[in-house]
Amino acid sequence: MAENLEKARGSKSSGTSEKLQNEMKDLKAKVQDGKAVIGKEMVLKQLRAKTLNRLYLASNCPANLKSDLVHYAALAKVPVIELDLDNEELGLFCKKNFFITVLGTI
Repeated sequence: MAENLEKARGSKSSGTSEKLQNEMKDLKAKVQDGKAVIGKEMVLKQLRAKTLNRLYLASNCPANLKSDLVHYAALAKVPVIELDLDNEELGLFCKKNFFITVLGTI
């Protein structure tokens, strides 16, 4: 399970920083195109159907939810990216008026 969980943290190394910027650009484009699934229940449903391409988690995602999502993502062979944004910042990033802890892209 651990190898399926990537950390998109803002460290100073150029490779990680470039990877983080690419992930954030991809996420922003998917949200603007309407190809994002928001919320625990909808993401779990899509994971079980194996229709997600990527799974994004806020930095303050609860441990029990995180372990469930990582388990289902491993079964569906979907990469899990833990963002450096907390759920409030992720909601603002997606231009929503609510907090977002879990986000998947189709």
